Amino acid sequence: MNTFLFDFDGTLVDSMPTFVGVMLRVLDENNIPYEKDIVKIITPLGYDATAKYYVELGVPMSAEEIKTQFHKYAVEEYSYHIPAKAHVIDAVRELKARGCDLNVLTASPHPMLDPCLKRLGIYDLFTNVWSCDDFATTKANPEIYRMAAQKIGKPVEEICFLDDNYNADKTAKEAGMKVCGVFDASSEEYQEEMKILCDWYVYDFAELMQLTKTGIL
Repeated sequence: MNTFLFDFDGTLVDSMPTFVGVMLRVLDENNIPYEKDIVKIITPLGYDATAKYYVELGVPMSAEEIKTQFHKYAVEEYSYHIPAKAHVIDAVRELKARGCDLNVLTASPHPMLDPCLKRLGIYDLFTNVWSCDDFATTKANPEIYRMAAQKIGKPVEEICFLDDNYNADKTAKEAGMKVCGVFDASSEEYQEEMKILCDWYVYDFAELMQLTKTGIL
């Protein structure tokens, strides 16, 4: 494979504790109970869809007010603190040097996404850096992967999608993409399901590079 579509949170950067903390903080502050699998539900949705979901859960705010809270809590963390995951920077630089086409598709909005990738020095390695907001839908919709493939200019089956979230991986598979699951502590309990579902599964990007060097991926 030489065309890659990367998730951002939990895949390229170690942001899931912050991402989840921001999301759950709004529920906690409003004393809204939630199921233990709430993280699995909201992670692929993005801020827009999560805000609407929270209104349905009973948060006494409008979706726009909820989004404002999300942004307020998250922007500083993404802009100044969140690190890349292990071996990610070296891996994406090496893939780019080999002539691979690298792209990002994430639920995070651009005010968090872009400054973080730029601070880490890898923003310019990606041909496209997309938020779900750019497609007016979420990663829970198979069509988003087909639309991304069309914009990339490759058949959907010739693109490898990498994500740490089981639901996003499952939906990308349904859309026809090859899928590499990525370990993250936030989705640790789903790793066995992901190994069964995905074409490949890696614990960090050193393993990804080994798979690409040997031609397995």
